[in-house]
Amino acid sequence: MTKRHGFFLLIFLWLILFPGLSATTARAADPGPQDRLSLAGSILNTEGRGVKEADVEVLVNGRHVRPEGKKPTIVTGSQGGFLAQFHLPAGALAGARVEIQVKKPNWRDLPSAPVTLLPGGQDQSGNNLFQAQAHLTLHRAVTPAFWIATLVLLLVYGLIAFELMHRTLAAFLGAAVIMFISYVAGTFNPGYFVLSFEDAMRAIDMNVIFLLMGMMIIVGVLKKTGLFQWLAYQSFAMARGNIYILAGILMVITAVASAFLDNVTTMLLMIPVTIEIAGALKLNPIALLIPEVFASNVGGTATLIGDPPNILIGSYANLTFGAFLHNLTLIVIIGMVFTVAFYLFWYRRPYKEAEVKDVERTTAYMKQEYRITDKVLLIKCLVMLGFTILLFILHGVFHMEPSIAALTGAMLLLAVSGVDIVEMLEHEVEWPTLVFFMGLFIVVAGAEETGLIQFIAEWVVHLSQGNLVVAVVLVVWVSALASAAIDNIPFTATMLPIVAFLNQSIPGAESGVLWWALSLGACFGGNGTMIGASANVVTVGLAEKAGYHISFMAYIKACMAPMLVTVAMATVYLLLAY
Repeated sequence: MTKRHGFFLLIFLWLILFPGLSATTARAADPGPQDRLSLAGSILNTEGRGVKEADVEVLVNGRHVRPEGKKPTIVTGSQGGFLAQFHLPAGALAGARVEIQVKKPNWRDLPSAPVTLLPGGQDQSGNNLFQAQAHLTLHRAVTPAFWIATLVLLLVYGLIAFELMHRTLAAFLGAAVIMFISYVAGTFNPGYFVLSFEDAMRAIDMNVIFLLMGMMIIVGVLKKTGLFQWLAYQSFAMARGNIYILAGILMVITAVASAFLDNVTTMLLMIPVTIEIAGALKLNPIALLIPEVFASNVGGTATLIGDPPNILIGSYANLTFGAFLHNLTLIVIIGMVFTVAFYLFWYRRPYKEAEVKDVERTTAYMKQEYRITDKVLLIKCLVMLGFTILLFILHGVFHMEPSIAALTGAMLLLAVSGVDIVEMLEHEVEWPTLVFFMGLFIVVAGAEETGLIQFIAEWVVHLSQGNLVVAVVLVVWVSALASAAIDNIPFTATMLPIVAFLNQSIPGAESGVLWWALSLGACFGGNGTMIGASANVVTVGLAEKAGYHISFMAYIKACMAPMLVTVAMATVYLLLAY
């Protein structure tokens, strides 16, 4: 028997022994006319934001049907959208009842929602074509994960407030607990799943981390030039030894610089100067640093790039640099007048105790000792710092994150100066502060993912009831108090769609007053605690590195009352101006 005869014999035996399988294979290759459904849509929360990773199941006449592809169900994308194709036997969809079910942990299951089919004729193969769209809303559910995330957030806050452990350990311990419970208890019961590892990594705002890192490196190189000692001398000479005038000058300089840099960068630049001045006067630098960081948050409120919440608001609402200046400069000036007056009174005793026995002699000594030590390096630093500031101002034009500007300036400075990057990373980058931010972002993301922050936002919408005055007051004060408690960056991000919804639904809100209410509430409110704003955390961390500890309660004692007053001023300003 030849090889050809053997081949045909095998085919003959296959057809005889496996006729059913052969028929099935043939049908799979050519199924004939079908009903083909193209389904598109989105799953949104009550504020209109997409719900990612929700499971969407389709039922035809009460029976689940599987979409084309490898996955048995449809999973929504990062913006809550989905698109799927279904291939069903011919005649299956004509007059059929098509429904959608949606499920996601920490959300209420959406019962079967009917979908209207739109016939689309036939294609060249004779398949019956149908199209459908579904835009559905999911509501939050209070599950064990909600209480776990809330409890962890409160515990982290308590550990930091009562200084039972270092704030960095407290924040990262909270993050670790959330992840541990999610993957252990959540494996057996989805109601205990708080946050996935992937969502935790996305929650870490690397724009903030890299912005801080880049500016820390620039400041670290500037330290080598003697610039901060020289600035300390100039400030002392300008004040002529008067501590009150000196403190006022430092606050005003900090506020103005924060408006055109950003408050974090400004504090990174001001802290070394302030510590040098305080050392010369034998004054505890905390009496100067806390007024400065308070002023930085107030002054940074005036512009688009001055405070991270403003960057978020401007990007979301397409607000210009000039719009922020036009609408917020007046209240920022009023707030600064109060800030200077308050802190000159609050720290009057430490200022009186500062040693300025012989102003002329001290000035001459500082002029001699506090000099520029490396002019060539200083020129390189100032050029790169100017380039970085220019990128900060133009970042909106280039659609570029501020962190890119900071890292570009820092790396170019290291390249042209020859300063050792390893030295900068080891000694100048405040890693505990950066790690604290990472842990805090994850803890807050747990509260956001399980609905805590959304419940607060929904409460604002419910109480406003279409009244613009009530809405303005609520947005300002809820933003202020929440920003003081959980950091103003993630809270502002959560409030953006809420404010956008209120702008569309409340008469008179089209003026944009609620955007300014959110900005003032988040930026001024961030002054309330040491974790309320990024600049606060940086200031506390660098002060601690220099040997000056600022406790959580001491910070609240010095900043909570003036924060409440400035927020009240902002409220009155908005109600009168709009």
